[in-house]
Order: sequence, then structure tokens, then C-alpha cells
Amino acid sequence: MSELAERFETHEPGEKQVAEKIRCDACPVMCYIADGRSGACDRYGNVEGRIVRLDPLTILERAAEAISFDAGQAGDGGLVNTGQRFVTAIGAGTTYPDYKPAPFIVSQEVEGVDLVTVVTEGIFSYCGVKVKIDTDRHIGPEAATVRAGGEAIGHVTTGEYGSQMLSLGGVHHLTGGSKSEGRVTCDALLNLCNKQPVELTIDGGASVVVQAGRPPVIDGKLENRMRVGCGSATIGMFAAQWRGLVDEVVVVDDHITGVVSEHQAGKVLGWEDTGIKIIGRRSTPGRYFKVSEPGLGWGGTAISDPLAILGDWNAKKGARPGLSLLMVSTTGEQFAYYELDETLTPVEKPFPERLRKSVELIEENCEPALCTVLFVGGAGGSLRAGVVENPVLLTRSVQGLQTYVTVGGAPVYVWPGGGITLMVDVMRVPDNAFGYVPTPALVAPIEFTLRRDDYVALGGHADHIRSVADVLENGGEYHNPRRETGAPRANPWPPLAQLHLGDAGGRVA
Repeated sequence: MSELAERFETHEPGEKQVAEKIRCDACPVMCYIADGRSGACDRYGNVEGRIVRLDPLTILERAAEAISFDAGQAGDGGLVNTGQRFVTAIGAGTTYPDYKPAPFIVSQEVEGVDLVTVVTEGIFSYCGVKVKIDTDRHIGPEAATVRAGGEAIGHVTTGEYGSQMLSLGGVHHLTGGSKSEGRVTCDALLNLCNKQPVELTIDGGASVVVQAGRPPVIDGKLENRMRVGCGSATIGMFAAQWRGLVDEVVVVDDHITGVVSEHQAGKVLGWEDTGIKIIGRRSTPGRYFKVSEPGLGWGGTAISDPLAILGDWNAKKGARPGLSLLMVSTTGEQFAYYELDETLTPVEKPFPERLRKSVELIEENCEPALCTVLFVGGAGGSLRAGVVENPVLLTRSVQGLQTYVTVGGAPVYVWPGGGITLMVDVMRVPDNAFGYVPTPALVAPIEFTLRRDDYVALGGHADHIRSVADVLENGGEYHNPRRETGAPRANPWPPLAQLHLGDAGGRVA
């Protein structure tokens, strides 16, 4: 056990231990833990009378570069191109609750630059996730409450060009409501951040199964693709594909339904008027709003029969028997072909092969349906004090781009404005990187990397700086053996990102 372990000795010499248990101070719950058992969070346990972090410390190893073999050059028996390692905060432990240096403050030289990475796990009550669901389906009205297990955990925000956005968690759901609400919110956030599926229900809307990196399941149906664009955009992209093959095209969409003969793209191509009438609110030529309420039908509308959005055809404006009509959704999943009869009524006909390529082109240009989960948290409290003696200096250093922030080695977006509010795509973070404490709050890894001289100038804990070799040789206060786990998606090599020296990859130790 290293000297650093003394920080986790939670009782005074000679103090009687309650029921032969020792008290853990890694979070506000302050569990009393019996020998051989873990605390409520499953992250810390009592191992032979000491509080021990149970998860292994995760170390990223930079992928080795390819080296050509030269048969004429003798080797020296040493390892070739061993690469560089980045000590993440996954399994590192926290600085909670009082001032103490971060569990690991690691130094290594990169391309002649001496860098320091401060490694700690943060306890985030002020956190949540933003979920982007790429789908053409309507899942619920804006500001509708999103629930998990019947408890309110967030709300629908906005629709963003083929994506439905959710805002989940936040301090008011975690700690501002009932105990059940906080527990369910924490559980949902933890599963989402660890890339597990979570079933959500939306008031006045759909039931959605969300999982990072996977397509959503909406009302029991697995989604395949998001729309290529609104109806107007689809007309603009593919009008040339339809010219000479069909007399009229309507692209059905819950936002903007497009009509090629009226659209500017059609006019430029010389499209003739057809006398068509769309039931909806006309915007600019060839663009119609509110043709239907949102739903699970054609193009994200509530309709199952696309003819429902058509009014009477006008012979004085070009309608005639035999006029051909293609109706298609913005994903290309729904399509139909019609011809006007003698009464100018559309009659469905077998779909002609000449139009199939254009429908397939719409499908080809659609992105796959996908769920993206972004962890958002505000880094404050004792977390910053574990980095430098005057926490506001760290905030200013991060805001001034002097200090580079990562989460489990993954690059983050730091929001402008006050504090250190960061956002990270959980798919770029190694698996099972997030934990929890029963306060309730999430536990997330966070690393701060900067030049050593800058770190010392900020009032960093210089006496606690260790080399990577020392960490690998002696570990930390937890002394857990390292083990192999799955490698994350390639990230910019954290210490080098601002120096433009390459990407991370390889294995996770």
C-alpha cells in the first residue's frame, strides 16, 4: 500500500469501529462497510480493514506506428515503438469530500514537451444527458415530460432536421424531487452513459427505447433511417431525377411538404403546372406547412393515405386525365404512383420501374437511424481543488485553452461562459466508465492536461506529480491489477490534441 492510501484511512488510531465496519468517505453517503463487502455504490469496498477502489485503473495506450522490416539491421533485443500511455480517471477514485490532491497527477514527456495530466473521478449532481434520436418519427410534443419507470426524468426539447432531441437529468430531477425520482433518474443516466438500453415514455407521445450507438425502437418498431431532409429539400435534391419521368411529385413531410411543379427547383427545370391542390398552409411556392399533425405515418405525419392531403385538381391550371403523380416520403420508405382518371381523381397504379431508382436514391441518401448520448456536467467543488490550490485558476485556464480537458481520454466540448461545463459523446469513452453514488449523483472520469510549468504556475500540487512508469510499476492507493478491456473508438491523443501530434488508439489496459 502506497503512502497515498493514508488519505483513505477514515478512523483515528484506537477509534472503535462501528460493528467492525469502517467508514468510507468517497461520497456524501459515508457508508459503513464490513470486511469483504462493498459500499452502496459498488465502487469502494473494505479489503482487510482499508477502503479500496474496486475497479481497475484504465490506461490508454497509443497505437504503435507501422515500422518497415530491414533484414540488414540488427535489433538490440529491446521493445520497438512501445508508444505512449495516457492514465485516465476511470477507476482512479475521487477527491471528495475535503481538500486533497487528485488520486493521480502524472507527468510524461511528449515530443520534448513536459506535460502533466491530473486524473480524478468527479461526483456530478449537476449533470444530465442530451439525447439525439435520428428518426423521421414523431415521438412527442416539445416540452413534454419524459419518464422512466413512471418517474419524470427530463423533457423533449426540439426537432432538429430529422432528429428528435431530449434533455434528461439535471440537478432538479436528481436531487430536487422525490427519492424515487432521483433514484430512477440516476439509474437511467448511468445506463445511458454506459451505453445500455433505457426505455422511456413521453407524455402525449411514444414509448422509445434509447441506446447510444444503436437505432431507436419507437412504439415497439425498430427504426431504420432518418429523413434525407424536409420535403422541400428533397425536391431540391432530386427534381432533376424526376424530370421527364413523371408529371408531378409530392414529398410528404410533417414539417414542410414539397410539390415539384410549384417549387423553384421545378420552375428552373421547366416543370409545367399540374393544377394540384395541397391541403395545408402554403409558404413560399412549392412548400406547405401543417399538412397533417405529427405521427408515425408518411414522412412523420399522422396520415396513412397520402391522398388525404390533396384537394380537388384544377383543370384550368393543367390537370388532365392520365397525368402521373409520384408521392413519396422523406425517407423513401413510403411511396406510391397514381394517374388521374376522367374525373381527375388519382387512381393508384403499379409502381413503374422508371421511378424506382429515384426512390432508392432518396433511401441511399438517408442516414441510419441512431441514438447519440452526450454526457453534460459541471465540474466544480473539491474536484477542482484536487487539481490546484486556488480552484478558480483552473477554471480560467480551461476557459483560456491552456488546459485540455478529457473524459476517460475522450475529447470534450467545453461550453462558453462561466465555470467548466463540459459535454462528451459517451461512444468515445471506454465501456463502463461511469459510476454512481447514492446521493444520487453520477461519477464520471475527468482529466486535465497542461504543460508542467503552467501547472506549477497555477499552484498545482507539484509534490504529488508522478511519472507514468511509477504509476504502472506501483499503482495507486487501490493496488488493483490491470486487465485488458475493449478499446474505445479512436480519440485524439489527449495530451497531444493541442499539439497536433496524432490520434489515440490501441488497447486499454
